[in-house]
Amino acid sequence: MHFTELDTPALVVDLDVLEKNIRDLQADCNHIGIPLRSHTKTHRTPQIAQMQIAEGAIGIACQKLGDAEVMAAAGIRDILIPYNLVGKAKLERLTRLIRGSSTVLTVAADSAATVEGLSARADKDACRIRVIVEMDCGGHRCGTQSPQATLELAQRIDQLPGLDFTGVMTYAGGEKVAPFLAEVRDLTQKAGLPLHMVSNGGTGSQAFCKSLGCTETRIGSYVFEGMTRVGRREDLHPDRCPVRVVVTVVSTAVRGQIIVDGGIKAFTSYPPTPYGYCLEHPEIWIREVSIEHGHVDITQSTHKFEVGEILSFIPLHGEMTTNLYEYTHPMRQGQIVDKWRVLGRGQSQ
Repeated sequence: MHFTELDTPALVVDLDVLEKNIRDLQADCNHIGIPLRSHTKTHRTPQIAQMQIAEGAIGIACQKLGDAEVMAAAGIRDILIPYNLVGKAKLERLTRLIRGSSTVLTVAADSAATVEGLSARADKDACRIRVIVEMDCGGHRCGTQSPQATLELAQRIDQLPGLDFTGVMTYAGGEKVAPFLAEVRDLTQKAGLPLHMVSNGGTGSQAFCKSLGCTETRIGSYVFEGMTRVGRREDLHPDRCPVRVVVTVVSTAVRGQIIVDGGIKAFTSYPPTPYGYCLEHPEIWIREVSIEHGHVDITQSTHKFEVGEILSFIPLHGEMTTNLYEYTHPMRQGQIVDKWRVLGRGQSQ
């Protein structure tokens, strides 16, 4: 089937571009000498995670437990959840996943309250949980606020039943990271707490992570954006961005504009304008979206658009767009070759 035969709006991924993105980053990490842990929040699709691991990734990171459950069920055997897991329901699911699969699962925490909850559940369910301490090295999102606080939480983890202190993590960062991490290394070494895992990440951070002596770099958006982040419409290009939203022209009634059958529910909840790269006609762009309508500016085009015409747009935020679709259609040279269910879609608990 050609992609123009899909019922629209539909999500398509160009396999040639996707495979190149996966190869390129893995090759760069191999050259630098930093293990890659691929973050699945970008695609939430087990088939893509398996492609990343087959190319050389040591494992994956899942921001939410629901995503980890999906990936473990698909056979992924090394999963990091770099997120505080809090509450009875989540902790029961966590220990059920640990006990019911062969996946090596590691979680992050930044407070005594979080690790005490993990310990109580692990002790009750007779299992062990690998825990790393999340540090705030400038992102001001989550994380311990000082090296001393990091040590104290690591010692608490080491003392609590059912927990294995495994290391530390942060999220990229600037000049604060190196001295923060150096002091943490010194403090934990003196306390007799080895750092088996030092995890850091963010697209484009692989060399930085290596310079810090990290054991791994966590990167996700490269599969849809290439080696660096796409931040503007001008950065979108079919050679680096494999995701396409295929839409149908449903109205040409207003002069200088066409309406396509993809709006907020097809592209994302907050698309900036101008938005999207049209592969067939790069001179046009989405200037506005309502719930089910895409308002496309065609004033710079000489093409005569017709109702029923099929167009494909590269969205500016691929991973948010992917989360809106039940299926991704992998494509090679315009032909749909498979149908992948986005099993992590909506798994935000």
